[in-house]
Amino acid sequence: MAETSASKLSKRIHTDGSTHYKSATAPANPVEGDLWYDETAGAFKFYDGTSFVKISTIPIEIDYLLVAGGGGGGGTTSDAPGGGGGGGLLYGTALSLIANTTYTITVGTGGSGGIGAAQGSDGGNSILSGTGITTLTAVGGGGGGRPEGDPGTDDHGRDGGSGGGAGTGNSVGQPGGSGTVGQGFDGGDSIMSPKSGGGGGGAGEAGNTDGQRAGGDGVSNSITGSATTYAGGGGGGIFGDTTVGDGGSGGGASTPGATNSNGNNGTDGLGGGGSGAMRSTGGGSWNGGDGGDGVVIIRIKTTQYNNATTTGSPTVTTDGDYSVVKYTGNGTFVTGAE
Repeated sequence: MAETSASKLSKRIHTDGSTHYKSATAPANPVEGDLWYDETAGAFKFYDGTSFVKISTIPIEIDYLLVAGGGGGGGTTSDAPGGGGGGGLLYGTALSLIANTTYTITVGTGGSGGIGAAQGSDGGNSILSGTGITTLTAVGGGGGGRPEGDPGTDDHGRDGGSGGGAGTGNSVGQPGGSGTVGQGFDGGDSIMSPKSGGGGGGAGEAGNTDGQRAGGDGVSNSITGSATTYAGGGGGGIFGDTTVGDGGSGGGASTPGATNSNGNNGTDGLGGGGSGAMRSTGGGSWNGGDGGDGVVIIRIKTTQYNNATTTGSPTVTTDGDYSVVKYTGNGTFVTGAE
């Protein structure tokens, strides 16, 4: 039967008698040697006389964003504690995955704020691992230091994805924690006049970059299709003053605008650092703010995502030809056929 103009739009006939098809469903009445581009699977197939068989490999590639949990802010029973560091941040494109393989996602939780005379805890690591890839680990943000006036020597900021800010010493300022190269920056140092803790480091800059006690700003990323800033550092505390220590952009918590107050929490899903507590003379015991939980985001061609399965209840949105899979808790990503 002669080809119509309409049928020629969906297939092309060759002089050897074979036909090339392009459609989302298998062609009807194929003959051996026919070729079909399966738009649903994103794959070329040929008809072997019985069924269509895949003949080409289209790489499964993803872009990824890993943000670890932010560090907790320092607590105090005396002077000024430091802010928690933002979670470490890793971003990459065109990571090749293997078909029919399970990849494990771990989302780092925020570190706890220091209880009374204690450093803040480090945030948890966010991890993407599986066969055929080098394990990717975003390091949790470092906890903020406590004041040296409290018993002990935990006034330094803790190391992490971004370092925690330092608490004040007995007579001299103390150093902030170190950030992880390629993931974040150092926490800010403390000073003794006025007694001020250091801001936690952020993924985009060190603590105290924008002034004493200021958390470092995070980094903007558009993997979801719109720009969002992640992994800011928490603000450092001050003794006997109500001046706010600003949190860094990207979920870093600012300190309360009042003395004798617990620190504020970093933002979940952004990996922001918690702020240090605020205290004045005779002010009792106050706790640092918790760090914000991290996030893991995968961006993949929708034709390839349709063949995949997940656990952990990630949220899925679309951006043009891509699906964006966002994990705020642990789970898996299982690739399908290529």
